[in-house]
Amino acid sequence: MAEARQTQRSATGWLGFEGRGVLVIGAGGLGAASARALAEAGARLTVVDADEARLEALRKDPACAGADVTTLTADLTSSEECERVVTTTARELGGLDVLVHAVGMNDRRPVVDTPDEVWERILTLNLSSAFWIGRAAGRLMREAGHGSMVYFSSVSSLLAHRHHGPYAASKGGLDQLVKVMAREWAADGVTVNAVAPGYTETELTRAYLARPGMREEMTALVPAGRLGQPEDVVGAVLFLASARASYVTGQVLYIDGGRTLV
Repeated sequence: MAEARQTQRSATGWLGFEGRGVLVIGAGGLGAASARALAEAGARLTVVDADEARLEALRKDPACAGADVTTLTADLTSSEECERVVTTTARELGGLDVLVHAVGMNDRRPVVDTPDEVWERILTLNLSSAFWIGRAAGRLMREAGHGSMVYFSSVSSLLAHRHHGPYAASKGGLDQLVKVMAREWAADGVTVNAVAPGYTETELTRAYLARPGMREEMTALVPAGRLGQPEDVVGAVLFLASARASYVTGQVLYIDGGRTLV
């Protein structure tokens, strides 16, 4: 296992993550995949989630077991808690070099059947937490004169999927928030970008894809002829979070097998 980890670090060494302090928000699905890849690249991580079971699974993951990975349980639906998470992480890591925001939720239903509490819950977790976490991290990174932020958006920020009203609104808002933060902080050495995956197979999408005919229906929309895999996404996250992308900021990178071309 140690030999495999060293091989992985050798392959990603050019990205310069060795010893860098990284905060990953979200331990499920693509957040966990990003955390594993960053750990294998030699970064020092704090991973945050409200679900302790997800954090426990990540701690036991072979990619993280021998790496410098700590976890923090937190409910990110308040400004105060988001500030605490960033402050605590920066103190424990001795600074904050990278932020990856990969937390979010959806509730598929028509707009006319969407109650206020569902709208507010989705917007708070998907968009407000991105603002609160980014604001706190941005202050630290600007003071340090460097930093990289990568947010998880979605093709739903561009496409008008049915039954995605609050989710699409949150991701569209996120795209604009990313661009504004990038514009405001570029001169301070801080980059802010987003990855926007198409439908990707993770444990979080397994139940939806298991519905009769759903996998075939979703796959038929993708010119590449297949759904995404976590490894299709994490490479872009690693690049955008790295010093190699220091002149890339304010971009939303669609990782969708051509879905947004249709």
